Amino acid sequence: MKRVLAAAAAMLCGVALAQGPAALPDYVPAERVSGVIRAWGSDHMAGLMRHWEAGFRKYHPGAAFVDTLKGTASAQFGLHVNVADIALSGRELFPYEYYGIYRRSQLYPVEIEVATGSFDVRGKSTAIGVFVHRDNPLAQLTLAQLDGIYGDRRTGGWQKIEWVEQGVARGTEDNIRTWGQLGLTGEWADKPIHVYGPPGLYPGGVSYFQTRVMGGADTWNEALQEFDDRTRMLEALAKDRYGIAYAALAYRNPEVKALALAESMSGPFVAPTRESVASRTYPLARSAYVYFAPDTPTGDRAKVDPKIREFLRYVLSREGQEDVLREGDFLPLTAQVAREQRRKLD
Repeated sequence: MKRVLAAAAAMLCGVALAQGPAALPDYVPAERVSGVIRAWGSDHMAGLMRHWEAGFRKYHPGAAFVDTLKGTASAQFGLHVNVADIALSGRELFPYEYYGIYRRSQLYPVEIEVATGSFDVRGKSTAIGVFVHRDNPLAQLTLAQLDGIYGDRRTGGWQKIEWVEQGVARGTEDNIRTWGQLGLTGEWADKPIHVYGPPGLYPGGVSYFQTRVMGGADTWNEALQEFDDRTRMLEALAKDRYGIAYAALAYRNPEVKALALAESMSGPFVAPTRESVASRTYPLARSAYVYFAPDTPTGDRAKVDPKIREFLRYVLSREGQEDVLREGDFLPLTAQVAREQRRKLD
């Protein structure tokens, strides 16, 4: 039954079976564990946790879980004050969220990707789409072009808690402000790009878009129009032939179109589809995470708690990623990503 489930799910995602849960190793306990694992964080990951907990207890009946899932914003606080063993997060950490652990041990929380975000389900680490009016002839963009549209001159950007200049700093000569700069001709050539986006995350927040597209910078196109309501933002875009917006794919409407994206001009340019998000070939696919502390409450480096290691080994196994499929909104990790995450537990 498990193999049938894995095969069916791989077909659903349009991903070759070799990339899906069936390519992952079966979960075989390295040691028997018992005791309580305390989880804080994302309420949107509650369904995942229910499946993982039930599956894990089949192998470790002495294990128990206490879940305090009030939202991603609470996740790191649980680790900071030692009332949580793991923190569930629907996004990467904001720079300031590293400090609770870093200031006591000079170590970062250990970050484990546990699922690929959803294709188009709101709140479930949804992939980000870049949208234009349906009449716009543009079909594709690189991430550097997106930076040129949304960003401005800067001296660097935040990457974790480090201010990085190399590869991030740039001048105004890289700004893109008209559609002609993207190769459009005729009536479009001299038209200004009307830039729409969600509101900034202030103070101290750096969004996934900023990290992925702008190197963690926080200097924006001064003409950016911010919308807290993403539905209204895309409704406004549907009436603006010269606009562009980014938002979770769940907010797409029939009057706008999503662009294919690429890391560079050499491509490939990948359209946002369930398949491309599941395979992680779409550049703005996202992840869900579990974090745990690498230190003791007094700031000494610590080995991974056996209970946490075994639980995360289960999550990153074939059985654990089939549980992701059962949850139905998040997508399983590719075999390559799962292998990379398992190595962090060694």
